Amino acid sequence: MVLLDDETLRDGLQSPSVRCPTIEQKIEILHLIDRLGIDTANIGLPGAGPHVVADVERLAREIVSQKLAVKANCAARTVIADIRPVVDISQRTGLPIECCAFIGSSPLRQYAEGWTIDQLLRLTEEATAFAVSEGLAVMYVTEDTTRADPETLRRLYSAAIRAGAARVCVSDTVGHATPDGAAAVVRFIGTVVDECGGGVGIDWHGHRDRDLAVSNSLAALEAGATRLHGAAIGIGERVGNTPMDTLLVNLVLMGYIERDLSALVEYCEAVSKATGVPIPPNYPIAGRDAFRMATGVHAAAIVKAARKNDYDLVDAVYSGVPAGLVGREQEVDVGPMSGRSNVIFWLEKRGLTATDEVVDRILAEAKKSDSVLGEEKIRAVLGT
Repeated sequence: MVLLDDETLRDGLQSPSVRCPTIEQKIEILHLIDRLGIDTANIGLPGAGPHVVADVERLAREIVSQKLAVKANCAARTVIADIRPVVDISQRTGLPIECCAFIGSSPLRQYAEGWTIDQLLRLTEEATAFAVSEGLAVMYVTEDTTRADPETLRRLYSAAIRAGAARVCVSDTVGHATPDGAAAVVRFIGTVVDECGGGVGIDWHGHRDRDLAVSNSLAALEAGATRLHGAAIGIGERVGNTPMDTLLVNLVLMGYIERDLSALVEYCEAVSKATGVPIPPNYPIAGRDAFRMATGVHAAAIVKAARKNDYDLVDAVYSGVPAGLVGREQEVDVGPMSGRSNVIFWLEKRGLTATDEVVDRILAEAKKSDSVLGEEKIRAVLGT
């Protein structure tokens, strides 16, 4: 079984290029997360200040009042001052909130910050014990796990588990890992969990710096991670988090989960609009060109599939992802690389008659163009 944790409203908003959504937009995004059946959502880091506390509490109340299925968690440093606001919000709203307590773990961080392992252990034990004593479930997170040494990780995770952590999170904070590396770290943490008596879930949190985030997430899953993190359209610090949208599609296509993904494009577009992060035309799933083609050979195959009245064939003959899975459909445009099949498909799709004379006229115009013809241009050629 695989669970999913959506980081759009927390880690996703740490990108230096995003515009912070209004609370109304955050609520819209939260509802889309819920519609997609994502198990948990990080709704903020209340320790960042009163403005975040207000939004986190409003989102928590939305989950309660609207009876949303998605569960909430909040990020916090492993200090009591960060955890206390999470406790207060949970108590005021009556909503159980998982505390995601994070601390740096790699030698790079330790050296840069001047930390000792004894300091890290003390903070880990105090913060985890406090959160648990206040009734919060704790996911203990080591930042930069994939560049940390095994003995440090063993000591830190063991301390957190002994203090009551219900889950531990392996973080590829700077997108350093490869799939083999991700799997190796997760397997190692699995042995640490077993040494501590088992019964503790393992999360994987990845970033996109080497563009391996989805592959790493799938490798972590195979190695024993039971919850994977991601953010809509991959937003987040530097080049971002694992894209939740692409991860969802892969998990469905690979048979790990069954999920209605008809709201997936709406989710991507809502986050794009709220944050000001554009969706590139060639972005998988939600990009303008994801299910769009203008090449003659490709269009010919789609037209032949359509002639067989087999939509599944139309959706698969030149697409590795079925457009219908995410509420879209295959599109055929007409441009300089097109053939007659493109024009015929385009016309018939709109209920227009594809006579030889009409097809030739449109195709001649397309061959003179340096890009695909828009609908307005084709209709001008048709005189309609």
